[in-house]
Amino acid sequence: MAFTTDVKDELSHVRPTCSHCQRATLAALVRIDGTLYLSGSGKYRLEVVTDSVSIARLTKQLLNDIYNLHTNLTIRRSVLHQTPNYLIEAPNQPNLEFSLRDMGVLSDTGGLEMHLRPAIIEKECCSAAYLRGAFLGSGFIANPKGNYHFEISFAAEPIAEDVARIFVEKGIPARVSKRRNTYIVYLKSGDSIADFLAFTGAHTSALHFEDTRLYKSIRNDTNRATNAEIANQKKTVNAFLEFQEAVEKIRQAEAMGKLSPALREIIRLRMTHPDASLKALGEMLEPSLTKSAIAHRVQRILDFANDL
Repeated sequence: MAFTTDVKDELSHVRPTCSHCQRATLAALVRIDGTLYLSGSGKYRLEVVTDSVSIARLTKQLLNDIYNLHTNLTIRRSVLHQTPNYLIEAPNQPNLEFSLRDMGVLSDTGGLEMHLRPAIIEKECCSAAYLRGAFLGSGFIANPKGNYHFEISFAAEPIAEDVARIFVEKGIPARVSKRRNTYIVYLKSGDSIADFLAFTGAHTSALHFEDTRLYKSIRNDTNRATNAEIANQKKTVNAFLEFQEAVEKIRQAEAMGKLSPALREIIRLRMTHPDASLKALGEMLEPSLTKSAIAHRVQRILDFANDL
């Protein structure tokens, strides 16, 4: 969770581009982390719960700055995990219903709005702000040192599909899957995650992510090259041992004189230079021979030994 925490902390401090960006961020936060209570006709109470102090501070600030709502902040501690969470409560007040409609939580008819209202993300900067708020609400990014994984969870499928559509429209492939009673918008490729970080303004996290990707790529390339070299060395050693056994068999059978001078020369060179490649052995001859020609002669020696 460390990388996720760092990204959320950075996103919670991104400055808005236009006057509507803050509303988009708050709308996403309230849709994901908020719970709406109805205590009578037109009497609402809003609660937003988060385990991040920076997100709690941002939510309270936006509710006050944008809609001039009175809010109460309560710090609660989990008995099981001994970790704090933060409850921001907006009690029933004259401006609360208008605020809920403006954020797209309530529809024009007074019911819950299931989809994302297009006016909230009319500008590209507001789309980025909404994705910021969605990630702040329930986002997760795996540490880039391991496998690449990104997800945002939603309670309802319509809003998850709408958010996935924002990603796709911005050229970031995203998909939706159901997990128990939630709907997950997820990204799987490193490029997609890097694009999200850059698009939403988490530039420091994006640089860290790319640095880690580069380091991991170099490390993997080095490991592959090392493994390939080890495999080649093992193959060379095994080939020489097989050749050495064949030569010893020929000598014990006193059959060396039955080989042509050219094959005896190959035996001399190979036993003298056990680490040399077939290409190098070919270059030692006068006139020189190709790698395939040397391989052919070596195989003739092996076949001769097997036939004894």
